[in-house]
Amino acid sequence: MSLTGLIPFYSFPIEEPVYVFTLAIAAFFIGPLLIKRVGFPGIVGIVILGALLGPGGSGLVAHSDGIILLGEVGLIYLLFTVGLELDLQGFSEDPQGAAIFGLTSFFLPFFVGTAAGIIILNLEFWAAVLLAAVFASHTLLSYPIANQYGVTKNKAVTAVFGGILFTDTLALVILAVVTGAVAGGLSPMLFIQIFGSVLLLFAATWYLAPPVARWFFQNLSEESYFEFLLVLTIFFAAASFAEVLDIAPILGAFVAGIALNRLIAEGGILRTRIEFVGNALFIPFFLIHVGMLVDFSVIFDGVRTLEVAFVIITVMVVMKAVAAWVVSKIQGYDINELGLMFGLSTGQAAAALAITLIGFDIGLFSEAVLNAVVLMLLATALISPFLTERYASKLALSKEVEVDTSEVTDPRIILPLSHNAEAQRRLLEYSFVLKGDNKNKPVHIMTVVRPQSSKELEASVSRVRTDLDSFKKIGNQAEVPIDVETRINHNPASGIVQGAVEVQSNLILMGWDGSQSFSKRMFGTVIDQVLSKTTLPVHIARLGHPINTTKRILVVIPSGVDRHAGFFENVHFIKKIAAQLGTTLRILVVNDDVEKYEHRFGLVEPEASMEFVAISGWDVLLETLNDETTEDDFVAVLSTRPGEIGWDDRLQDLPAELASLPPASFTIMHPREDDPEYDRQFLRFT
Repeated sequence: MSLTGLIPFYSFPIEEPVYVFTLAIAAFFIGPLLIKRVGFPGIVGIVILGALLGPGGSGLVAHSDGIILLGEVGLIYLLFTVGLELDLQGFSEDPQGAAIFGLTSFFLPFFVGTAAGIIILNLEFWAAVLLAAVFASHTLLSYPIANQYGVTKNKAVTAVFGGILFTDTLALVILAVVTGAVAGGLSPMLFIQIFGSVLLLFAATWYLAPPVARWFFQNLSEESYFEFLLVLTIFFAAASFAEVLDIAPILGAFVAGIALNRLIAEGGILRTRIEFVGNALFIPFFLIHVGMLVDFSVIFDGVRTLEVAFVIITVMVVMKAVAAWVVSKIQGYDINELGLMFGLSTGQAAAALAITLIGFDIGLFSEAVLNAVVLMLLATALISPFLTERYASKLALSKEVEVDTSEVTDPRIILPLSHNAEAQRRLLEYSFVLKGDNKNKPVHIMTVVRPQSSKELEASVSRVRTDLDSFKKIGNQAEVPIDVETRINHNPASGIVQGAVEVQSNLILMGWDGSQSFSKRMFGTVIDQVLSKTTLPVHIARLGHPINTTKRILVVIPSGVDRHAGFFENVHFIKKIAAQLGTTLRILVVNDDVEKYEHRFGLVEPEASMEFVAISGWDVLLETLNDETTEDDFVAVLSTRPGEIGWDDRLQDLPAELASLPPASFTIMHPREDDPEYDRQFLRFT
């Protein structure tokens, strides 16, 4: 047998798809493991291996059309996840933060870079303008690091994420202006066309994507991978529409991420799946694509390449640092936030590559400039992740000091389930929202079976266990541990309460179908008995729509409920739900002092956008809910148990009255009994 038969890829570079894909996946695996040993972030390892494997290094692997395609897909995927992770609530509370950072971070390097290009590098005016636009923008190359350390909700980080909307848009607008000027077509009509295209992209994506996704999530209970495919379809359609409009597709993906942000709950199954596929496959292909653009020979390609590279790297790094410092002084950010803004904003790839290649194609840039920009990409691939990991880790540590123990952030939830499959799934997804970002402690799912004849009992238990095992798969998808248990008890309420004691649960979450017992209890025999048999907090939820499609949360506060020992714990849960879903809180205070509750809510983490409204009575409350709410709203009622502090007799009938109002979903939150010390840990200052 010939050597060709034994080693079909004996000629280099390797172009056979299976071998190329195998080497790429190996680079995704080996690169981060090796580079972390010398103190660099994992994504740098992928970029370096891409450079070593590619044409500019060993030449082992061809920078083929397949790599380019998957790299561009990864770039679009990366920008979509950036939009998806954007803290819209914080952005809406402080939009000027993103504007200040974006404009400062762009125009300082742009003006200084243009002057340096003309004076130091002797470039023509339009070439200097375009080259300055290359490094005035930034790509969130180190976004996965910020996401890994859980600091993407920080206001300084949100400003950088929002700022990319300004920097990349401005860079691409300047590209369009320069190309028009070079072609002799600079005119008012060109400006109208550019700004009109951007406005049309925003309007079309913002008004079409959310209603389509919301309808799908609410009406089609298919396997969750169909939801994933729908999301992919939406953001690639937005990217394609941007390309049709002659603007960068990454801008379309970013806008789609923002549009779907509030529909894809953090910690949910869909969000986890999106992040897993992106971080494991598509984003690494983008990184290896960037690495393969690096040509190590450019270092020896004459003095001109090194001269241009030195100037643009120096101007970019210095002016990005100055911009971060200026913004930190204006906004009052600390040193770790300043460093993290600097690290994130020095990343270059997306707009830089697009602008450089177009400038080269139209004759504005020489090969020396092109090679210098590629060298800048390698430098920023080292600088940006290093700075980002350094300051993100410090910021995360400082944040952990302020956040309380895992008992607060990761509740042990027990979830008794019935036999309605769709209701069960919605309750489970709601429990994931209650847990938030911390998912170490399991959700304990339980079903209580009443004793029957031997054969009937065996069949019932077997059927229930089969149903419960399916929820382990859902938990695996959301990366939340799930424990399941089948109990046999004549009294289901006793079985639930005993199970909560045995697993040391600190929250019982139960579903309600809207029916009441003949004895006119609040919910029905089992739920009411659970309330009477336990001092644990008990949340009773009726979910008429998936929790991630919630547009707004309305909170009902009965008079005097703040004097109950478990008040602050439930406030924490309410604000946590709002933070996870990215929604606002409209807090309806019935027959009590609004300012008092504004102060009480302000004492509890996390941050949330809140509006307090005084309600003069229960009839007015029902009229308000009927007139102001829609089926996509979610109502949370803080209700003590009958006879306890904060109880009002109108709370007896409130669940049934809520069931007839427009909001399809609501929860009645009964606080923990007789443990004021436990409640104190939810306060900012104890």
